[in-house]
Parts: sequence; C-alpha cells; structure tokens
Amino acid sequence: MNAESNLLAVRARVHAALGDPSRLAIVDTLTLGDASPGEVGEALDMPTNLVAHHLKVLTEAGLVVRTRSEGDRRRTYLRLVPQALAAIATPAVPVPERVVFVCTQNSARSQLAAALWQRRSRIPAASAGTEPATRVHPRAVRVAKAHGLHLDPRRTAHVSDVVRGDDLVIAVCDNAHEHLPDGSRPRLHWSVPDPAPHDTDAAFEAAYTEIESRIGRLAPVLDRTPPHEGVEE
Repeated sequence: MNAESNLLAVRARVHAALGDPSRLAIVDTLTLGDASPGEVGEALDMPTNLVAHHLKVLTEAGLVVRTRSEGDRRRTYLRLVPQALAAIATPAVPVPERVVFVCTQNSARSQLAAALWQRRSRIPAASAGTEPATRVHPRAVRVAKAHGLHLDPRRTAHVSDVVRGDDLVIAVCDNAHEHLPDGSRPRLHWSVPDPAPHDTDAAFEAAYTEIESRIGRLAPVLDRTPPHEGVEE
C-alpha cells in the first residue's frame, strides 16, 4: 500500500470513529481542554463501560491519547489530537514552488486571484490567460483597489509565457480549464463565473468574494505543509 493509500485509510478510520454521536460528543468535550474518563462520563451522563468502549475506538483511530496525572498518578487524562482532525478535513497537497492562476483573458479573475494569494500566502503567485486581453479590466482594478490590492492595468500574459513545470496551475474559469495545454498540469479548477459579460461592480465584487473564499481554504493547507512534502505518515 503506497503513502497515498495509507493516508486514505487513516482518514477513513477517523471518519468512522466520528460517525457515532457519542464519540463525536466526547471529541467535542475534549476540544477546548483535557478531561479524565470519569469527567467525560459525568459531563455526558454516559455509563463507564460505554465511555471505555468509545475511548478505545477513538484511541485506536489516533484521535485521543492518554496521559498520566502528575498529581494523582492513578488518574489519567484524555487529550485530543488536533492533527488527526486536521487530516480528515483536507487531503494532502504537495507544496508547489509557485501558484499560477489562469483565466481566459487574464483581465479579471486570475489577476484578482494572484493579488489575493500574494496577500494570504508565503508561496509566490502569478497569473496568465489562454487568450490574454490587452489590458486588465477597469472594474477589476477598481474592485482590487477597494480591497487594498494593486493590479497593473497594462500587464497581461499568455499561459505559455508564464507556466513552468513545477507550478500549481489553478484555472479560475471553465473555458481556461477546458483549453489549458497538457503541459500546464498539475492543476486545480475553480468554476468562478465571468463577471465581464455583466460589466457591473457587483459582478466583479461577487467574483472577488468567491475567489477570496477559495483562497482562504487552500492557502492555509499549503502554508502549513513542509515544502515538497505531503502529510507525514
């Protein structure tokens, strides 16, 4: 079984352990602080034998560990393992040298995404288009400025002049995703609606909000992973 399959097995085991309401309640109880098995049973009004059973499952899944009290050595405390919970939330993503955002004209969505990324992540970013326009859309420049970002209105680029083999390419429009050359992998696809046909500030603001939300989910995943590595086994 390779490393990826091992990770999937670990995540599946954690999901299965959390599939029982009582075990999920125990995890919730331990989220903000440690507790003894007796304290868990008292807090959840759960019989001792059930507490012991559920703790066995949670421990085997790597979600909970026991530590011996430094006071009363006969007492043990339960501690939640945050890394185990984090592992089920997002699959491992290899950290790239750079992130390149691509849309069709490189005039709005990809430009906004690259600017946003540079504010949120330590990983460098760039943008490009499959059919680049001659300038960045004025409404994109205006929306960026309203959010404290700067876009060079004259700087657009073609995918072939920007993308390198070690980049993580993220297509932020459907057309770009469907027409990216094979050499532009690996890549992700974010289906962000094109604001240009509507040509309103509201449409560009909506695109900005969608991209910001997606970057907010991806950037922390990449930034907390050691370079060129996935989640440790």
